[in-house]
Amino acid sequence: MDEEKMSQQQPKRKGGLKTIPFIMTNEIFEKVASFGLLPNMILYLTKVYHMSPVTGMSVLFIWGAMSQFLPIFGAFLSDAYLGRFLVIAIASVASLLGMVLLWLTAMLPGANPPACDLALGNCQSPSHSQLAFLFSAFGLISIGAGGIRPCSLAFGADQLDRPDNPRNERTLQTFFNWYYASIGISYIIASSVIVYIQDKMGWRVGFGVPVVLMLSSIIFFLLGSFLYIKVRGNVSMLTGVAQAVVANVKNRQLVLPSEIADWRYHHNKGSRITVPTENLRFLNKACIIRNPEKDSNPDGSAADPWKLCTVEQVEVLKSVVRVIPIWSTGIMPAVIINQHGFPALQAGTMDRHMGSKFKIPQASFSVFGIITLTLWVAIYDRLIVPRLSKITGRPRGLSLRQRMGIGLVVSCVATAVAATVEGIRRRRAIEEGLADDQQAMVNMSAMWLVPQNCLTGLAEAFNIIAQMEFYYSEFPKSMASIGMSLISLGLGFGNLVGSLILELIDKISKRNGRVSWVGTNLNRGHYDYYYWILTLLSVGNFFYFLVCSWAYGEEGKNRFGEEEGLVEELDTKSGELPVIL
Repeated sequence: MDEEKMSQQQPKRKGGLKTIPFIMTNEIFEKVASFGLLPNMILYLTKVYHMSPVTGMSVLFIWGAMSQFLPIFGAFLSDAYLGRFLVIAIASVASLLGMVLLWLTAMLPGANPPACDLALGNCQSPSHSQLAFLFSAFGLISIGAGGIRPCSLAFGADQLDRPDNPRNERTLQTFFNWYYASIGISYIIASSVIVYIQDKMGWRVGFGVPVVLMLSSIIFFLLGSFLYIKVRGNVSMLTGVAQAVVANVKNRQLVLPSEIADWRYHHNKGSRITVPTENLRFLNKACIIRNPEKDSNPDGSAADPWKLCTVEQVEVLKSVVRVIPIWSTGIMPAVIINQHGFPALQAGTMDRHMGSKFKIPQASFSVFGIITLTLWVAIYDRLIVPRLSKITGRPRGLSLRQRMGIGLVVSCVATAVAATVEGIRRRRAIEEGLADDQQAMVNMSAMWLVPQNCLTGLAEAFNIIAQMEFYYSEFPKSMASIGMSLISLGLGFGNLVGSLILELIDKISKRNGRVSWVGTNLNRGHYDYYYWILTLLSVGNFFYFLVCSWAYGEEGKNRFGEEEGLVEELDTKSGELPVIL
């Protein structure tokens, strides 16, 4: 009776492993729903909306870019005002509405152009109202992605992050690995089951299934509401970064002393950081006290926070500035990862049979990359890291930047293999007399596309997961969503850069009446040249990464300003958090 009474009096602990099933179920259902729309979308745009491959790919690139840029705004709302939980909930509803609209484009008569024979070239272009309806669906889905993508991973990490736990670093690494593996599993289901449903049952059923999955995702997420640790928004952190930038501009004429101890620096009372670091020391001008009587109030606060900020604000700004060059090296891998459309078109001209009856959907070959990613995450986390950590002395085995670099090298190999395979496919098509028949099947197995997809998945496993850990560990906890949004921002720039590269290649290659390298007819085009250009750009990006990595310095020295009082309830009594799975 006494024990029962005591247990009833103790408040329920929030966070921890018990919250992960709700978050992961929400994440998996949402990803299956959203990813299930992507692989076949190029076919929907070309066959139903009668767009050319270049136009369709440009639409997908722009849609992808919008979906990747909006997370920076979602992260700002989350970290500054609403908190991650509320932003995820609102964004999930927006995503659901977008999927409903997309489903209606296939359901409602007149929502898309009338059916026609693409080979005859007499197809009607979509009207402005039809495109507006389609793009509205894309826009709402992008708004949903803008709230979910930067917050979901950081929200899960909030439930497990215990700085006082000696195994905290290893725990978070395991969570990041398995979180990304769950995304891989979601993509496998989306690229196989959902795509198969779309191919066999049509667009009406194929777009209806993601609607049901998204609704289920919202329900599961809300069911765990009372268990979550909810980090509240903190306007001061983001405002502080802005104040540090403005103060540094206003004090730009100030000459810094040779020794950092020759000046007094403004800092919060009781702060452990009283003197700024020497790196990026030109930013130290923002926190120098020149005239204590004019610059400070009687209580020690700054008289004008937009002219004098604290040492902590300067150090947070430095952490943001130092991360940007490393972040920019992730744009080129994003271009490679976003190559969904062209491999699907290639697969459509090749033999996709497995056995005598089963035929792999042409948009499903990217699933081999995700299988590779998922298997590698499990092997690396369970088998390789424990052995590597004994050799390197690091809990993670390899440093985060080492893993990023390996991913960049593998992405170079992936595009080189893609170029080689496409060169072989094109040559065979011409030898078989199929140069002018873009619908004909080349006597070549589509399994030739598997190696390039596997290498792309391996590159993603190394580079993108390491980026996630890097941003989460280098930013203050209250800016975790901002850190996670950098992943989406990089993917967004990857979409824009990919679209720019595609448009330039198309315009330049078809000058003087020549056939475009990336034209509608793959057999007349030169998609192999397109992949070789991506390879050269990726090699250049790797050497750029080496310079940025060298300039960055030591990892794990930038997480300043961990705030107090932002968490509703955080259990610190448990001594050690078990490693997930």
